[in-house]
Amino acid sequence: MASLKEVRTRISSTESTQQITKAMKLVAATKLKKATDAIAKMRPYSEKMNSILGNLASAASEEDRVKKYFEYREVKKALVVVLSSDRGLCGGFNASVIKATRQLINEYYKPKGVDVEVTFLGKKAHDILKKEVSNTSTDNMGVFSDLSAENVFAVAQQFIDAHAAEKYDEVRLVYNQFKNAATQIIQVEKMLPVQVESVEDDAQKNIDYIFEPGQGEILVDLVPKAVKTQLYKACLDSFASETGARMVAMDAATENAGEMLDKLRLQYNQARQAAITGEILEIVSGAAALEG
Repeated sequence: MASLKEVRTRISSTESTQQITKAMKLVAATKLKKATDAIAKMRPYSEKMNSILGNLASAASEEDRVKKYFEYREVKKALVVVLSSDRGLCGGFNASVIKATRQLINEYYKPKGVDVEVTFLGKKAHDILKKEVSNTSTDNMGVFSDLSAENVFAVAQQFIDAHAAEKYDEVRLVYNQFKNAATQIIQVEKMLPVQVESVEDDAQKNIDYIFEPGQGEILVDLVPKAVKTQLYKACLDSFASETGARMVAMDAATENAGEMLDKLRLQYNQARQAAITGEILEIVSGAAALEG
């Protein structure tokens, strides 16, 4: 059995850990409200933009100024954009992104002989995958340290320009989509070339839109904005997922620390009782020896 001093040290260490995890849980809970509000506002905007783009699908194939966004080429070089966190202690959040990235590269691209470059938004996935992927980029890895539409749109423009210049034939995103604090859903989405599906809903088909100044002019502004919005929504989803995962992980860690403290205190009391009993026996034995 461990000595009283050892048990006291473990109790003190566990109490300190519990205080830290409890504080981290409270911080994550505070951030989660802001993060969920942001993604809740972004989703309807993104969905409506895609709906409008669907209504313009027929014009998209005829407008020379936006053909570069829709141009399908044989995929010889692909860019995979991996969204992870900058810090750990968020459960399986980063592990799921890393697993999905490996599957995409090893099971989808490699069998086709595609040259893959991986760029990281967030540090944790890079720490693991840099040992496995030879061609990586960290130019925009710190985007989550100052997450804003302006910064993300600038990053998205880099991907758009690289695709237009035929540096990459395809750009895909790997990220966690936020469902609730305890659940994140891995998404692997094609960012470029843009996939536009014509609206199939009868109610939408019957709407007679008046486009001013014209469908072509609207597409020139709308398509790049839709691509940028897709990346920004993915970043908001990823940040909300990370915050929720961290809150749940720290809550579990706090509970585990509490259970460990109960066991350590019981162990301490048993050790203390055994020490007192031993001292009493020594005193009784000593007194008996003196009387004898």
